Amino acid sequence: MKMSSRSISRLFKTYLNEAPAIAVKSKINVHIIIDGTYLPNGLCLILYYDHDIRYVQLYRTSSGEKLREIIQDLKDLKSLGVQVYSVTCDGHKSILKAIAKVYPGAIIQRCLVHVKRQCGLYLSKKPKLHSSQELLVIVNQLTAVKTFSQCSYWLLSLHNWYQQYKDILLEESINEQTGDYWKTHDRLHRAYTHLHEAIPYLFCYLNDPEIPAQPRTAWKAFLNISKKNYYFTAG
Repeated sequence: MKMSSRSISRLFKTYLNEAPAIAVKSKINVHIIIDGTYLPNGLCLILYYDHDIRYVQLYRTSSGEKLREIIQDLKDLKSLGVQVYSVTCDGHKSILKAIAKVYPGAIIQRCLVHVKRQCGLYLSKKPKLHSSQELLVIVNQLTAVKTFSQCSYWLLSLHNWYQQYKDILLEESINEQTGDYWKTHDRLHRAYTHLHEAIPYLFCYLNDPEIPAQPRTAWKAFLNISKKNYYFTAG
């Protein structure tokens, strides 16, 4: 941070005396984005970002995306009168469980960018298997789905891919000495499983255009809250 120990001491005293407050600005039918970002110093910054008004309603620093903490954060929002209509997230189990407990009626939208990125990591940019190459093409088309007809075509493409390559996808190898089994094409299987399990939450935005499906602005919005807040959190 290029600051003297005396300056850092003054900064800490400021925050210890009075923590920076973020006021809740919107309460009715909120489309919220929950996103956890891991910083270089080991901290996890969890943002609760209101997509409609482009505003961070709440944030927390922790060592990870913990169920107990996320439940408490959502309860805090609820106690302040925030009515969450939809939640867009990366599908982290702690986030999904917390939403089900505190806002059971909220619509869950999986972030298309996160799903696409994770499947891409499993498959790699240049997969060797033909089956992986074709699945990667389908994955890359996900963020281009804008209409119900495009959605139907995309789902049909994935279904046809599965019918063609399910034997390869489900192929298993065995260690004859231990008797242990594992998927022969493990990364291909992980990519398909990740995509398939996300399907119920992928296309909610088609029914309601106000639901964000590809949010990319939450982190930038947090940085705009205050430079001092950012230094204190990430420094």
